[in-house]
Amino acid sequence: MTFSHSLRRRIRRVSVSFLGISATFYFVFHVFHGDRGLIAWVQLRQQALELEATAEKISAKRRYLENKIRLLHPQSLDADMLDERARLMLNFGHPDELIILDPQITKLATPERNQ
Repeated sequence: MTFSHSLRRRIRRVSVSFLGISATFYFVFHVFHGDRGLIAWVQLRQQALELEATAEKISAKRRYLENKIRLLHPQSLDADMLDERARLMLNFGHPDELIILDPQITKLATPERNQ
């Protein structure tokens, strides 16, 4: 009877230790992996930084376009801006002029057409 009693006690100790180690590994694994783990947090942080950079680029483009629109406003009409827009939109130029178009500015200046 002492042999079976000591065997049961050892099995109980080993099983409790095994359950404790298993639970510890389970929680440590989920600290790093899973929906709210450290790896997911790093990925979300990187995505947030990329989106902030994109937002800054879009904001700069918006400020540029708002400035161009402000120059075309009737109360503060800039003759050079009006001439530039008319030539660009109507594809007009004098025969003695040399026209050099910057693709970046032309892309921003022309409205997008639905295809």
